[in-house]
Amino acid sequence: MKIQSFHEPDSGTWTHLLADPVRQRAAIIDPVWVYDPVSGLADATFIDQVLEEASQAGLQIDWVLETHAHADHLTAADLIRKRTGAKIACSAGICGVQKNFVQVFNMMETATDGSQFDLLLRDGDVISLGDIDICVIATPGHTGDSITYLAENAAFIGDTLFAPSFGTARCDFPGGDAAQLYESIMKLYQLPGDTHLYLCHDYPKDDKVPLCRVSVEDSRQNNIHIRADTGREEFIAMRKGRDSQLSLPRLILPSLQVNILAGAAPESDDNGVPYLRTPFNRMITDLIKGET
Repeated sequence: MKIQSFHEPDSGTWTHLLADPVRQRAAIIDPVWVYDPVSGLADATFIDQVLEEASQAGLQIDWVLETHAHADHLTAADLIRKRTGAKIACSAGICGVQKNFVQVFNMMETATDGSQFDLLLRDGDVISLGDIDICVIATPGHTGDSITYLAENAAFIGDTLFAPSFGTARCDFPGGDAAQLYESIMKLYQLPGDTHLYLCHDYPKDDKVPLCRVSVEDSRQNNIHIRADTGREEFIAMRKGRDSQLSLPRLILPSLQVNILAGAAPESDDNGVPYLRTPFNRMITDLIKGET
């Protein structure tokens, strides 16, 4: 098994290329499609680099694996599917995410059955990648649809944990739950200590090199938000307190509209141009809560 990790600096996101080099099959986990909200332009240069690495190694991309519906960057899943024929997999919990956000953005003609994806996954499911078995672990909390992909001694954990110095992800979006996040992290802490936890984000400071992975033992001992001995109520109180002070992600509006469609652009208008929607003079948080 071989893993290559690619850091997209604008969103601080890691995209991982997981491969069986003998069978020459590969999966891309949490691919980023770089988007400029000022110009409205999407740039495929970053994901092109990932695909070029795969091509140079003679790898066939079988899967695009999403750990959850991201709210801070656009996924390149559909772009990869169109170029390579790969199938897109995500949690079956995406249906709940879709139901929330088609209402927020008034996208009422959008299907909310997950049919934009090729495979909907549940806890305990196994995906085959060459001779590698990828086991699905439900790890809700950051979002209701968050899952972890475990392949041998590597776990791709999405936003369930960050680097030990950065802690954990927010839980204040629809489907998020601090108590569930605690239980999910404790589930990951039951993995062998030398298991590599591959991160979805890192935000290094002072020109430090971003971390793409940490060990279970390192996180158990050193995570600033939750160690192995951190109590449930202590964590929940900390997480809720932090979440109440956080601002919204810069790309939340475009990200959610595209990501619930597996990375496809919205339907084009009658002029042939697809448009993203921005609520005018209304906070998305108010729309999520159903306030008028």
